[in-house]
This record gives sequence, C-alpha cells and structure tokens, in this order.
Amino acid sequence: MGVLAVYGVPDAAVHIYYGLHNLQHRGQEGGGIATFDGEGKYHRYRGLGLLSEIFTNGEVNHLPGTMGIGSVKYANASKGGLENVDPLFFHHRSGDFAVAADGNVVNARQIADYLEKRGTIFQTPSHSELLAHLIKKTAGEDRIVNIVKALNMMEGGFAFVIMTPNRIYACRDKHGIKPLCIGKLGEGYAVSSESCAFEIMGAEFLRDVNPGEIVSLDRHGLRSTPYSRFSRHQMCAMEYIYFARPDSDIDGCNVHAYRKEAGRRLFRECPARADIVVGVPESSLSAAMGYAEESGIPYEMGLVKHKYVGRTFIQPVQSMRELGVKMKLSPVRSIVSGKRIVLVDDSIVRGTTSLKIVRMLREAGAAEVHVRIASPMMRFTCHYGVDTSTPEELLCSRRTLSEACEAIGADTLGYLSPESTRDSCFGCANPCQACFTGEYPTLLYDDITTED
Repeated sequence: MGVLAVYGVPDAAVHIYYGLHNLQHRGQEGGGIATFDGEGKYHRYRGLGLLSEIFTNGEVNHLPGTMGIGSVKYANASKGGLENVDPLFFHHRSGDFAVAADGNVVNARQIADYLEKRGTIFQTPSHSELLAHLIKKTAGEDRIVNIVKALNMMEGGFAFVIMTPNRIYACRDKHGIKPLCIGKLGEGYAVSSESCAFEIMGAEFLRDVNPGEIVSLDRHGLRSTPYSRFSRHQMCAMEYIYFARPDSDIDGCNVHAYRKEAGRRLFRECPARADIVVGVPESSLSAAMGYAEESGIPYEMGLVKHKYVGRTFIQPVQSMRELGVKMKLSPVRSIVSGKRIVLVDDSIVRGTTSLKIVRMLREAGAAEVHVRIASPMMRFTCHYGVDTSTPEELLCSRRTLSEACEAIGADTLGYLSPESTRDSCFGCANPCQACFTGEYPTLLYDDITTED
C-alpha cells in the first residue's frame, strides 16, 4: 500500500493523482483521493483497479482544494472491496477528518475488542477506521493530543496520513518499519510513502519522517511532534528488496544502490559457473547487474516483462498469481537457448513464480538454470504488511535448501545471508528481517485477549 498527501498547493488532487501513479507498484487493487476545499467541504473519489481505471472521466478535476490525501491499495484476500479502499472519511462533532494508511497494526484485534466493549461499531476491518475510532475515544485537549494517545496504543509497522479541514498529520510507526518522507512542493508540502512520487509532482525531497514522529502541515508550516520515547530505525528489509521503486531513497539509502550491492554480495557468497546472468523483471534487475559486475559473467535480457500486467506476488489468491506469471514474463529464446544461466531474483515467497520461470527457461532451451536470490530464505510470516498469512504458504518454512531447490526445479539454488542483507543497506543499520530470521521487532499479540 502507498499513501500520499499534499498541503498548501493549488490543484492538490491533480498533484496527488500524478504522485500516486509513481506509487502504483505498491498497490493495484484500488485507490482514491480526498480533499477539503477552501470552505471546509469534503470531496472524495475512489474505486477498484488501477488509477487509470478509476479516474477515467476527469473525476480528479472535481476534487477542489489546496490540500488532500490519496492512497493505492494492494490486494489482500481478507480486506478486499471498495469499503476498504482509503481514504476513509469520518464525521464527528469535533470536526470531520479523513485517514489513509500503509502497513499493519498487529494488535488491531485487541484494540477493536477494547473499543467494541465501549460501544464502538466498526464498518470495516480497515486500520484507518481503527485509528479514527481511537482518536475519538481518547480524551485530550486538542486533536494532536488525541492522535498521540491513539498511536501509542497501536503496535506494528504503519504509516498514516490524517487530514482535517485545516491541517494534515503524517505519522510513522515508532520502529520505522514503514517508510514515509516529506517534500517541498512550491509554497506547500507533500508527504509520500516513497520519494519517487516527488519527481513527477515537482516536489523537492526534504527528509524522512522519523520513527515515532507526527509531522503537522498547516498555515504555520511544518511542525514535528514525537509521540513515543521508544523509537528506532528498523525499516522493513522487503522495502529495499522488493516493494520500493529503484529511484526511491529510503532512510538515507537509494533502493537501486542497495539492490546492486546485494547482488555483488550474492556472488561472493553464492558463485556459479554460467554463461549469462538474467534478472527477473523488474525489481531484481539491479541485483542482477551487481551479480554480473562482481562475477564478470555477461548480463543479458533473457526475460521480457509484458507491460500493463500487475505484480503477481500481491494478487489476492493463488490461482490469479499462477496465471499472472505467464501473462507477465516471456523468455527470449535466442538469448537463453543452450546457455548456462544464473537467474537472479529478489526473493522467493511461495515459490510458484520461480518454478514457472525455471520451466519457461528450460522450455526455451536453457542448458542449466542456477537460481540466486538476493535475500535470505523466507521462513517466517510477516505481520507488518507483506501478505504471507500462514507458514504453509512459504516455500522455505519447512524445506531445506536442497529441498527448496528441487521444488522449483533449479540446478542449484543460493540465497543471500541475513548479514549481507543488513550490510547492503547504507542508511538503516538494523533493518527488520523478521520474515527471514523470526526476530520480530514487536510483540505479535496473536494469543493475547482483552478484558473489561
């Protein structure tokens, strides 16, 4: 998922629309934009599908105002449907407001139980709605106090943007698991899940929102409010490995530079004798370049990605993911035929994509396929936004390296170590690698129940 906000900029919705296009890789199931106009009136338009499928008849031009928030949502089997597409809007006697979210609150069930026992009725399982009810249930002198209290009740990896008629709040979890950054846009400001959105909007990157920080944007400018005394930088390693665009800078580290360094380290740890290096488009190409440079093996375009096809990993059900692989990629037969190939991919989650790609390359005449993964073996489920809900879904949760190699049909299989995954990141000294190591930065709350 991706979020974006703009404050103090004419035609805010238009800027958000273009910025969200540069965040489309973070979600393709739905999207939306909400604004407040100069009279404090709320406007919103959202839908299911890609942005180009949602905003088809100039709807963005009917969202007036100099401030707004937007979101793109990726598919989740348990939280589908239009009612779960942000931004969500809330009426309240103290003032109307809208919320959009990225990530996951791991104690959401416990908070929902707590609120329901006190009379709250939920319309959706969305964590945006959860935050909204917490803000209104906590007692404070003003909204920022309520937001601070609400965020301190939440645990997990998340980023929220909250919009009132006069102000935007940008909030990042205290562990820094999810990315969020600030840019200067004309006389106003922009907030985005990734800095790649700023380029198309014409915004200048200022800084990342710090872990445990609320940034307020209003007529006074930019103000910072720390909401937690406990904060640390544990950016999700999968942001660097897979989710983020290569032109984004996250917590001081460029994503392309990270992936290239990971590819170099991958060769040192898992060398292979081969004729060509082939990357799996598109998030693996930087790592494949690094592997090729370090090994001296030529880099070739052995796979071509079809345009206009979404990311298979973030499809909601397995059958759609399997069909999506063939729709997404084609081997270049004249390049791969008769060759020993090092196939570099960013990660293996379920193994479905890897199996089909290896088969495609063999059917195209590849002599050998040596799979190299620019991240560690994913053995544990993620609870912070990567949609891997059960260990049974994961290729490596109960398989050895040799068994995983056999399952995807490769000649050999090698993974990057957790140490090299950490050391490839120049900005974050201790990225979250819970899905690889099982060392979660938060409690998971799975077996915790609430009491009256």
